[in-house]
Amino acid sequence: MVGYDTKQILINQSSTAFSNDLSMAAEINENHLLIIEDDQGRKEFSLEQPVYSIGRDRECNIRLMSQFVSRRHATLVRLPREHNSHSYYYRIVDGDAKGKPSSNGLMINGRKMPAHDLKNEDEIVFGPQVRAIYYLLRNSQRLGQTDSSEYDITLINPGMTEDLEDLGD
Repeated sequence: MVGYDTKQILINQSSTAFSNDLSMAAEINENHLLIIEDDQGRKEFSLEQPVYSIGRDRECNIRLMSQFVSRRHATLVRLPREHNSHSYYYRIVDGDAKGKPSSNGLMINGRKMPAHDLKNEDEIVFGPQVRAIYYLLRNSQRLGQTDSSEYDITLINPGMTEDLEDLGD
């Protein structure tokens, strides 16, 4: 029985290695984006670093402008996905990197949570009128091929520009 388990493990590992080789043929670009809305309006942050501090403090990587937000309100941590070493996700944790929680906590998709693995379009509420929306943008393309939008040529009918000029009069 032990020999069977070992064979099964080897089969599973080799098939996993084979599928990983196939997945390498397709390049997956992931962009992690956090859009913050606070007392000063809307800001976009492209997430690329392994750790971000979020809060009111001037030293925070992502600064929130609101009296209802803690100085060190939350921490974003980048973690690798289990099945793909080239892919990762972000986990948001209430409080600072040392484990001190924020005063008001985090509401994620309407539920108060101490931590959450972010998924596309998750909404994080830090306080009244202070929120963020997380976006995971995936762009996969085969290696050796170019994006067809690079060659998008828009043809303009000369008659169209005359119509626009008439609108200005």
